[in-house]
Amino acid sequence: MNTATANQIDQLLQHSGLFPQDKQSFKNYLNFDFSKETILITGAAGSIGSSLSKQLSACIFKKLILIDIAESPLYDLINAPEFENINNVEFSIINITQEDSLQHLFEIFKPTIIFHTAAYKHVPLMETNPYESIKTNIFGTKLLADLALIYKVKKFIFISTDKAVNPIGVMGLSKRISEDYLSFLSKSSSTLFLITRFGNVFGSNGSAVALFKHRIENEKTVIITNKDISRYFIDMQKACNLILKIASDYNEQSELFTFNMGNSIKITDLVERLILFCNETQVDIKFSKLRPGEKLHEELVSENEILIPTIHNDILLVKKKNNFNFPISYLESLSKITAFTSHKDIKAILKSYL
Repeated sequence: MNTATANQIDQLLQHSGLFPQDKQSFKNYLNFDFSKETILITGAAGSIGSSLSKQLSACIFKKLILIDIAESPLYDLINAPEFENINNVEFSIINITQEDSLQHLFEIFKPTIIFHTAAYKHVPLMETNPYESIKTNIFGTKLLADLALIYKVKKFIFISTDKAVNPIGVMGLSKRISEDYLSFLSKSSSTLFLITRFGNVFGSNGSAVALFKHRIENEKTVIITNKDISRYFIDMQKACNLILKIASDYNEQSELFTFNMGNSIKITDLVERLILFCNETQVDIKFSKLRPGEKLHEELVSENEILIPTIHNDILLVKKKNNFNFPISYLESLSKITAFTSHKDIKAILKSYL
């Protein structure tokens, strides 16, 4: 491991919130002016959703609507210190796949900006639950986007992932299809669809980093799926700041963005630095194999895409080299999938998209 890689990992660890001394610096929120906006955040109790919600608590806004299907995490968010003295915030338990509930929400609050963070994100789990991935990641996104058009939402910010690039698994495919559907809608819409595509959020709920830390401190054995596996990482605060900057600054046309996350990091290098941070010495590293749907290396753009710098050093535009027409009839094939459809058939239908 070279010095630059070690420094990159150390900086991520220092801002991860996994170590007590880092929690204060992790809450260095920036202020953005959304004083005229009614903001809706889906998946508000999740890692990115809750961090966005807390950062927005330091901003000026007309109203903030925080929805999630997870009762206990949403209750924890309600009781977060950031919301103690704020009264223009609504918390609601809503499943984004339920059209009547969502339509009622839009009718009452008429959001002007949507941050869509709700999604199933764990690659192995989506391989064994593909129907749920399609319902939430694809049709939940479609329902929200379609309602955004009906209710004339100004901006729809979609949280995507590098796993949508040349996807091989259910989770990545579900995000890729959602990206393409939003891009399709943007061609004939006054709503701006702003897609943000980034890598693993360092220290997020259920992240490998938190699991590695637990095993280092308790089990003394860390299992890595492959000695060469690598991933792009971004710390939570930086990711949320850049998402808010995009929502605040981009007003002219729908775009797909990715972020400057530095070099892709080998997981073995990450674990070695994490062992040092935990002040442990007797730790074994063992290797297994790649799990279903998992890639050895992630990518930021496909062969049909190029990266273009913006005025913000950490924000990059992703542009397609050739025009792409979304096959709207493909959604009909997906809509025929039920809970009784075999996993093999579901995956075949998903992969036929490529």
